[in-house]
Amino acid sequence: MFKKILIANRGEIACRVIKTARAMGIETVAIYSDADRNALHVKMADEAVHIGPAPANQSYIVIDKVMEAIRATGAEAVHPGYGFLSENPRFAQALEAAGVAFIGPPVKAIEAMGDKITSKKIAQEAGVSTVPGYMGLIGDADEAVKIAGEIGYPVMIKASAGGGGKGMRIAWDESEAREGFQSSKNEAASSFGDDRIFIEKFVTQPRHIEIQVLCDAHGNGLYLGERECSIQRRNQKVIEEAPSPFLDAETRAAMGEQAVALARAVGYTSAGTVEFIVDGERNFYFLEMNTRLQVEHPVTELITGVDLVEQMIRVANGEALTLSQEDVTLNGWAMECRLYAEDPYRNFLPSIGRLTRYRPPEEVADATRAVRNDTGVFEGGEISMYYDPMIAKLCTWAPSRGEAISEMRLALDAFEVEGIGHNLPFLSAVMDHPKFTSGNMTTAFIAEEWPEGFDGVTLPETSLRAVAAAAAAMYRVAEIRRTRISGRMGNHERVIGSDWVVSLQGQSYPVTVSADREGATVTFEGGQSHRVESDWTPGQPLARLSIDGAPLLLKVAKISGGFAVRTRGAQLKVHVRTPRQAELAALMPEKQPPDTSKLLLCPMPGLIVKVDVEAGQEVQEGQPLCTVEAMKMENILRAERKGVVAKVNAEAGDSLAVDDVIMEFE
Repeated sequence: MFKKILIANRGEIACRVIKTARAMGIETVAIYSDADRNALHVKMADEAVHIGPAPANQSYIVIDKVMEAIRATGAEAVHPGYGFLSENPRFAQALEAAGVAFIGPPVKAIEAMGDKITSKKIAQEAGVSTVPGYMGLIGDADEAVKIAGEIGYPVMIKASAGGGGKGMRIAWDESEAREGFQSSKNEAASSFGDDRIFIEKFVTQPRHIEIQVLCDAHGNGLYLGERECSIQRRNQKVIEEAPSPFLDAETRAAMGEQAVALARAVGYTSAGTVEFIVDGERNFYFLEMNTRLQVEHPVTELITGVDLVEQMIRVANGEALTLSQEDVTLNGWAMECRLYAEDPYRNFLPSIGRLTRYRPPEEVADATRAVRNDTGVFEGGEISMYYDPMIAKLCTWAPSRGEAISEMRLALDAFEVEGIGHNLPFLSAVMDHPKFTSGNMTTAFIAEEWPEGFDGVTLPETSLRAVAAAAAAMYRVAEIRRTRISGRMGNHERVIGSDWVVSLQGQSYPVTVSADREGATVTFEGGQSHRVESDWTPGQPLARLSIDGAPLLLKVAKISGGFAVRTRGAQLKVHVRTPRQAELAALMPEKQPPDTSKLLLCPMPGLIVKVDVEAGQEVQEGQPLCTVEAMKMENILRAERKGVVAKVNAEAGDSLAVDDVIMEFE
């Protein structure tokens, strides 16, 4: 077995590989850029080598620098993780020439499957069902429009060397095909150093389902079930699960057998993933093969008990698989939520900054439930603008899908993140959505259910009452603490009272709180009562309560006269007042936000790539105004309405902060 491996990556996947290597008794080497000098993967590894400036194209994807780190440390093998150099055949060739093992597939397999055009041709020859499309390279936007028209709209414009949603656009007409071609080409060049583009038919009502394959160099190959990856935003996966709630055993076997056949056709070894689009009739079509470990691999590990990183290392060491297809069993259900540094209330735009608080839920694993959090960050660490915005992958497992969702709901509510924008509220909203819980979703789920963007969660009446009861009981505890500190001792009901009005989400509930040693009974107008029990004390940011025996988790912060609360995706200001205070509060006017309707503000920290208009120019609704690049993605900012540009304050090459004024309108 290898004595030392180098991880040619960063963040959570580098930490993930280090954990398995450590369990196998293998020493690890981390590489890091200027931005990652204090990163978690650097702290976890046995050795660490600095390889350059923060931008990935000056550090993590510079093959010569990585090879130099390998030589300096004497690493015998390299695990590439995903992204960066993981599917770069030149890197695999450089390792082979240096006599260093690549913990991944052979160079020829990477070349064949890493190019989406070539891989589709090979898939067709191997008898794998494929999506109709144009397999040749496309030179310019005019040619792209012509080809898209021949295929028939809608079409998918994709980077040949792409992955992770980069360089991918859906076009529904000629103008979108022209614009999408150029944006895809730019993103592909920036992310992969390869701007080749191809076009294929976009399958409507699609589900994204992928098969995990595992092959060795001794002719053995098998599949480890499927992963449902249909919950996507901008073609980037957000929530994954295994198995799929849609597949039956017959379709699963057919997809698995085709996936293994494709792997055999290219002499594949190591772990890999064959991605399919599946329509409403369970017809499936090959999309691509990812010749690397997938981001969402933990859900497969949770339902099969197979450590995919360990298997990759053993295969790279020349060992034969000890598993056969008959040994593979799917046990229970697993969910994965990707926690991103992005603001769901600003159309999911990237957010950077310091993690002033980062407390994941406790990891557990037993026969009835599991909680797993794969991460590469820590409290006090920085989220950089240079890399992917994913902070962590929160996973849960349980015997059934419903139970796995319930575990995820509690885990999301228990996850504490402060200092940056994050998508925890949105993830909670998905977990409660009827279409998701029923398993009836497609890749258009997010676009269909939140067409105007995510503006938070409105809790149902039953949930509101539970939160109101909890807040009343908690406020009573806080008031007792306050009166003791101020020296106002005496009977609690006499000093602080028992009648309150709880206001939240536009509703007000008069309640009476009756407390005892075990908790409190909160009685609403009309006589309905709720029993609240908790060991929460003022100042704790996470309140774990029981409401009528059901668990309730609240992320809590003190505000004047109440609490700021996050639960089940809702962000609430909860005020607890005396009846007289509530009467007076109802007379107070609401503070109005400033008018920014005549300003184009930068929605996230980023680089201005292009400005499309100039002062004095009339613009139409939906017209592109400028392009901002952040975290490897181009974001086109468009006019919300017809108007005239009064002033342009930024130009291409400028780095802007959140809410910097890009341009002003008359």
